[in-house]
Amino acid sequence: MSSQQLSGGGISFYTGFTRLCKGLAVVLIGGHILVQIFPAAVSFLALIPAKTIPFAWNLFTSGYLEQSIYGLVISTVGLLFIGSLLEPIWGSRDFLKFIFIVNFLTSVGVFITAISLYYITKKETFLYMPVSGFSGALSGFLVGVKQIIPDRELPLLKIRVKWLPSLVLLGSLVASCFTEDPASYVPTVVFGVYFGWIYLRYWQRKSETKLIGDPSDEFALSSFFPTFLRPAVDRVATVFHRIFCGKRSESLDNSRDSLELHSLPGSDPIEAIRRRERGARALEERLAADITPAATTTDETKGDAAENV
Repeated sequence: MSSQQLSGGGISFYTGFTRLCKGLAVVLIGGHILVQIFPAAVSFLALIPAKTIPFAWNLFTSGYLEQSIYGLVISTVGLLFIGSLLEPIWGSRDFLKFIFIVNFLTSVGVFITAISLYYITKKETFLYMPVSGFSGALSGFLVGVKQIIPDRELPLLKIRVKWLPSLVLLGSLVASCFTEDPASYVPTVVFGVYFGWIYLRYWQRKSETKLIGDPSDEFALSSFFPTFLRPAVDRVATVFHRIFCGKRSESLDNSRDSLELHSLPGSDPIEAIRRRERGARALEERLAADITPAATTTDETKGDAAENV
């Protein structure tokens, strides 16, 4: 009986993954196999700051190359589970766009950080250390989950989902104190969370509402920090708000009287509530879809056992 239940549960488990997430997982696995067979490929695909010029394509390829088996397992599992939750809500096109933009901007951030650390410390290891991995996009996924279902509580950890990005950042910083090469992963995680928030806060377009971004207070940059730090973070965040949507806000405010239907893109608080409701509803539907086949299999197994008796 138990083996059949596990088999039925396994079918439900795997059918929950979207086709796009499976395809991206194949890309990650294929990249890992490639560098294991041809180690020299790391020099061309990973981000090596000293070689980024003229090998500029590594800004695009490094985010999809996992050099270690541990990184491959974490990235693949995270992509399949978290990605399959976000993709149905965002749509495949926007989901893929999010991954591409966050991975690219994360690579740019890591490149600038490595060059800066070299000029500060004069250590050439920052220039020739190959940096790669899907952890940037994966960290951005956590920001997306924070946006959609912030108050959902994780059953084992007993913490709310909205704190996941902050805990990952804190964990990476703590781990950097006990590892040899923290520069190979800490900037990737930090920039992944940051640019994931930038994209969802200011750039994401929602076709069904024609709105842009999510300016709700619950998704402000300060929401990633403890309460006593939020006033200071809010002052810094104001600068980014002026950079990304300051002019757009002014032009829309001036035309508000004549065009009542036009409002600040993404400024409707009702839209933020609807987004979270859709996220919670999608999560519940996925959980129900996973549980129902397993329960059906259990009932069928019990029926077969009764007939045999």
